[in-house]
Amino acid sequence: MTIPAETDFDDWLIAMFRETGSFTMLFVLVEITETKVELLRSAYLHVVGDETRWPDMVRIFTGAGVAWSGAVFYRAGREGLVEDATAKARLASLMRNLHEDRSLIREGEFFNADGLRLRIEELKPH
Repeated sequence: MTIPAETDFDDWLIAMFRETGSFTMLFVLVEITETKVELLRSAYLHVVGDETRWPDMVRIFTGAGVAWSGAVFYRAGREGLVEDATAKARLASLMRNLHEDRSLIREGEFFNADGLRLRIEELKPH
């Protein structure tokens, strides 16, 4: 039985799985304010099917114990599934890079708390 897609996240995950098969995704929970995006928690998940939906992810995020308003997702690598040690190393590298340059969020798949796609843009000084 196919689980219906109800959010942009669901559509993205289904398309990604169709394109790549099983893969490891890195994700970062964030707090979105009017002028900035704060990094809160990060983790990785091995995706071995396309049945995961946004409510499943929200249940996982609850375990982080933080109030979040968005999440950004990245593939851990072109090779699809990666070993846990590789996923941890790539997640640590991603977090170091994001702390230095928030614009890297644009390279991921960015969603709000309702699973709807977001885009980050640089604020221009007036």
